[in-house]
Amino acid sequence: MTRLLRVGDRVVFDGAEHQVSVLSGSWVRLVGPDGTPRAVMLTHLVGSPDFDIVGADPGEPRTVLADHVLADVGEDVARRAREWERHIIEVETGLPPGAEPGTAPRTEYDPSLWGLQQRVAAKAEELSASGIPASVATVQRMRRRYRSGGLRALVDGRSQRPVSSVGRADERVVAAIRDALADQLVQSTGTRDRLRHRVESILTQRHGAGVVPLPPKTTFGRLVNALSVGQHAFGAATTRRSTANRPGGPFTVTWATRPGQQVQIDTTVLDVMVVFDDGQARRVELTAAVDVATRTICAAVLRPVGTKAVDASLLLARMLVPEPMRPGWDESLRMAASRLPHRRLADIDARMEQAAAKPVVVPETIVCDRGKVYLSDTFLRACQTLGISVQPAHPRSPTDKGIVERTFGSINTLFCQYVAGYTGRDVAHRGSRVQTEAVWSMAQMQDLLDEWIIAGWQQRPHEGLLSPDTGRVLSPNEMFAVLVTAAGYVPLMLTGDDYVELLPGSWRTINDYGVRLDGRTYDSKALNPHRRQHSGVAAEQGLWEVRHDPYDLTHVWVRNHRDGGWIRAGWTHLPMVAAPFADFTWRHARQQATSGPAGEPDETATARVLADLLRRAGEGPAPQAPPDETDRRVAARTRAAAASHRPRVAPEPAPRTTSTSPRTGRWTTSSPSASSTPARRRNGGYDRRVHPAGRRAADQ
Repeated sequence: MTRLLRVGDRVVFDGAEHQVSVLSGSWVRLVGPDGTPRAVMLTHLVGSPDFDIVGADPGEPRTVLADHVLADVGEDVARRAREWERHIIEVETGLPPGAEPGTAPRTEYDPSLWGLQQRVAAKAEELSASGIPASVATVQRMRRRYRSGGLRALVDGRSQRPVSSVGRADERVVAAIRDALADQLVQSTGTRDRLRHRVESILTQRHGAGVVPLPPKTTFGRLVNALSVGQHAFGAATTRRSTANRPGGPFTVTWATRPGQQVQIDTTVLDVMVVFDDGQARRVELTAAVDVATRTICAAVLRPVGTKAVDASLLLARMLVPEPMRPGWDESLRMAASRLPHRRLADIDARMEQAAAKPVVVPETIVCDRGKVYLSDTFLRACQTLGISVQPAHPRSPTDKGIVERTFGSINTLFCQYVAGYTGRDVAHRGSRVQTEAVWSMAQMQDLLDEWIIAGWQQRPHEGLLSPDTGRVLSPNEMFAVLVTAAGYVPLMLTGDDYVELLPGSWRTINDYGVRLDGRTYDSKALNPHRRQHSGVAAEQGLWEVRHDPYDLTHVWVRNHRDGGWIRAGWTHLPMVAAPFADFTWRHARQQATSGPAGEPDETATARVLADLLRRAGEGPAPQAPPDETDRRVAARTRAAAASHRPRVAPEPAPRTTSTSPRTGRWTTSSPSASSTPARRRNGGYDRRVHPAGRRAADQ
């Protein structure tokens, strides 16, 4: 049994009792009865005839070195070091460690009969006789080691030498292999044979043909395995690039102490197929925002593949309004039935009465990648409008926003794999009938995802959320309830003007015919006082700011730089098109448009092609004359994107809308209170009205 000497122990040394104050390597600092400190070598303290630890069992051995000193060496090496320790202590003190009190030294090691040199010679003779070659010089050398470094110094140095991972391989071959492995970092994954050919080529270029021979294949394979540890040289190329981009320093934990202190945003392709209006199943993109402090999924929006900057901007709007209860949702998902501080929040914002059990998180800082969606003027301006700081992640460093990345993985495993149309994470994990299994539209999939976030994610305990009082694992809703008391809550009521502020903008001239934007003309009677006028914004050479919704190009908003507010202007060819259309739909129609009869203007020709495209795609394929597949795909994508892209903000009173008649060219006005109120298409809290003339033109 080994006895340990610790700081604070009291020991007997030189006939007096001392207290151990410091243990440092092979030295011990003792404090005597009078308070005088003294430094003593550990071996000298142990070798003192009257050494003892006060209060220790007399039957215990008197060694003070712990076994853990040799925990990192082999068992045989540690055993030989302890044997040497016993021999050296016997040479210096006459008794081996652990000798019973009153035991007499062996004659050849009795300090009263022989001097130290005679005892060393006796020990060398004893070791040699027992089969351990040892001379007097060897014993003296081991004594010096023990005095300077204790038991650890007796370990065979050969066992501590660093072992090279490449053995005695030619350094020129090793350097060539390292360079070849570095070259294939950005290449597609190949075999060892390809790498061998590459190494041979490098050696020929550097040293000449045949100067440096390649080792045999078996030896070459061992060298490659030793030099490519952890690099995934022959595994997935994505993993190889991600591993190579890993920072060299230690990872820093991302943390936040209050809701909204840091929110991470990212976009990924969801592992689920949805059915578009053209009957084809395709994958969609998920853009989500996750609060670091509470792990709340603040907002999650599905879009057709090709997320725009305006999608990221409108995601902010969804974050800043309560999530409303939907028809068919269980009452247990209501905020009033949750652990959230419902009554306190309802006193601030009446919308909380009908809200679902998900907190509203107002971001202070948003961490995003460096994609063009998040570094666009539209997104950055939206964050500036809402008072949000944007912190881009380092290039190719997903670890900077690891929480949202991990959340995507959780959504795939906890939600997507249970949904019809699940594709798996890659082709190797994909079923053979995924497209036929897909049954949900994108709007339905959005509702399912929203319900799962409320019912599953927000109420599921998260191992990264621990109660500061009890250490219990909390759910995102519970963590928000804990932190909101200290951090407070700031609700933000978004209106129609706030929605317009989040849209992409440009600067245009207000001409006699209105405003031109990407080949379209927009006009309104409210623009009459500003035609051919200077906006007053000298930095933009007197141009007027125009905002547009890329998913609904039927109207634009012109900022009134003189009186404030926005002027809504409609597309002059709107009566020819009875359905909403997006910017990619417009571009597709312009590619197909040709000059109309009698020199019809390009805009009119494009409007006719656009109306026909949407009509044919909506009616379905005609017998023996199926519409172009691209037409159907574009139209289906347009309707899917427009179905849910707007946030549920507070609607404003519908203004009187004006447009030009396609027959008379005069201004006509429609009002919500008129008897000829047009049909309404409700979309996210807004009413879009279609002029009756436009409906007739589309029906013709």
